[in-house]
Amino acid sequence: MKYTAEEYSKKAGELFHDGYNCSQAVIAVFAEEVGLPMDAALKIGAAFGGGMGKMREVCGAVSGMFMAAGMLYGGYQIGDNEKKKEHYALIQELARRFKERNGTIICRELLHLDKGIYEATPEVRNSEYYKKRPCREMVEDAALIFAQYVEEQEAKEQA
Repeated sequence: MKYTAEEYSKKAGELFHDGYNCSQAVIAVFAEEVGLPMDAALKIGAAFGGGMGKMREVCGAVSGMFMAAGMLYGGYQIGDNEKKKEHYALIQELARRFKERNGTIICRELLHLDKGIYEATPEVRNSEYYKKRPCREMVEDAALIFAQYVEEQEAKEQA
């Protein structure tokens, strides 16, 4: 990877602050490394913001992290169940690390909401929005966790 884990984290937070949704910010920060054109990464991540279309299900930052993991490590050959098993174990490990830091991977729980919100209008991004939402921190955590995982794998390969 061309940046440190901390730099990926910071850059993902900046993308979120610039107005990209949580999922877009995470997948976009890794777009080059996983072989995605930036516009494709942003389109892929678009539906997963707000916990999947603002339904407050799986955190969009976590979904973006999983997408990057799929692009870098995922198998796609039909019948390669061993590769699928390895990849599912990786996704579970990334989720575990995120939960360890944040308590959950569920958007509504991270935002302390009682239930999902089935209202599609995005919230206006202003200083009040950023004060009341921990989303930038979730984006930064997801990017940090994935970048650290990649660094660990690269160190193993070099050893």
